[in-house]
Formats: sequence, C-alpha cells, structure tokens
Amino acid sequence: MTPLDKALRRELTIGEQAYTLTIDPNGLKLVEKGRRNGVEVRWADLVSGDAGVAAALQASTAKD
Repeated sequence: MTPLDKALRRELTIGEQAYTLTIDPNGLKLVEKGRRNGVEVRWADLVSGDAGVAAALQASTAKD
C-alpha cells in the first residue's frame, strides 16, 4: 500500500455541479467548485461512526 502522506485532489461531477474532493491524512473534504467551504469529515469521526453527526453539524452552521 502507498501511504497517504500528502493531499490528493480530484474533481468530480454530481448531477451537473462540479466539486473538488480533497483527501489528506486528516480526512476528506468535498467542496463545490469555485467555493472555499464544504463538507469536511475526519477519519477518526468516520471510523467511530460520528461522521454523520459531524456532517450534519457543519451543514447546520454553514453560511452561504
């Protein structure tokens, strides 16, 4: 296996909207292309099952 020691960025399309997915040693972040803020999930939250709670909390406090 190759260790994840630096950020890996990829573009993906969901429906007709483009997003940037960044995977790094701390977790992953999905951001609408051209924006700065998005949904961020830490690996520890994902493993412990708290990822849904963390994503919901971020969404509820997000400002557009």
